Amino acid sequence: MGLTEQRIVFLGAGSAGCGIASLLLQAMVEAGASENYARHRFFAVDRNGLIIEGQPDIKPVQQPCAQQREAVAKWILQSPGQISLHDVMANAKPTVLIGASGQTGAFVEPVVHEMVRNVERPVIFPLSNPTSRNEATPEQIMHWTDGRALIGTGSPFPPVDWHRREVKIDQTNNAYVFPGVGLGVIACGARRVTDTMFMAAAKALADLSPTLTDINARLLPAVSQLRSVAFAVARAVGRQAQMDGLANDCNESVLINRIRACIWEPRYRPYRRIINGKTTVYR
Repeated sequence: MGLTEQRIVFLGAGSAGCGIASLLLQAMVEAGASENYARHRFFAVDRNGLIIEGQPDIKPVQQPCAQQREAVAKWILQSPGQISLHDVMANAKPTVLIGASGQTGAFVEPVVHEMVRNVERPVIFPLSNPTSRNEATPEQIMHWTDGRALIGTGSPFPPVDWHRREVKIDQTNNAYVFPGVGLGVIACGARRVTDTMFMAAAKALADLSPTLTDINARLLPAVSQLRSVAFAVARAVGRQAQMDGLANDCNESVLINRIRACIWEPRYRPYRRIINGKTTVYR
């Protein structure tokens, strides 16, 4: 299923949730969807339920996430007058559920069960941190989805033992992107950082996801690979800065050499340890 086919629910419509939604909406438009079509694929839920156009308390940052009133007019609700997260799951049939609410346990079992009824491979990201604030634990999500969910968290969690298989849970940490963004900006001499450069960074990281080639693999590269991840992100950011007219133009090989020149390569000198006349060399 491509990005333009996703139906995305956000629990938590503050600056974090709406910021994520804004970038995903932009990515969906870049993937070929019209902005009007893309907006119909997003559902933002806050403490008062689904955000709908025309509500008097909508903040400017929430406006792009607001659903059209006619789009939900025929929904069947548990309690008329307010559209809950469970109502959204039952009627919108989302493929992606993202938590940025800061509310512990907000992804309750009936909500996740409702999601699983309508999608084979649900994407569930409880992103609130610290760990005590997460919307659901990876272990809970694994059990509630019968191991079918693709999980990313905002806090570190240990692997989940699932049917004698260790499932690694990846923290969607900014360490995967920010070092490469800074490296790319410095290497290409970008005059400022734009949303399009962050989008390029995100796409570069997505292209490195082990899940692309193995459905049972982890979502993100291992932390031990962050050095190569940073290089790939920097390359994408540098190219985007050039396309945005914010950096000096150069060919691909020159850009790559500039990135490599900015990477510190540790070199450790060998040393000798002499004890009782016996020499041991360490390299």
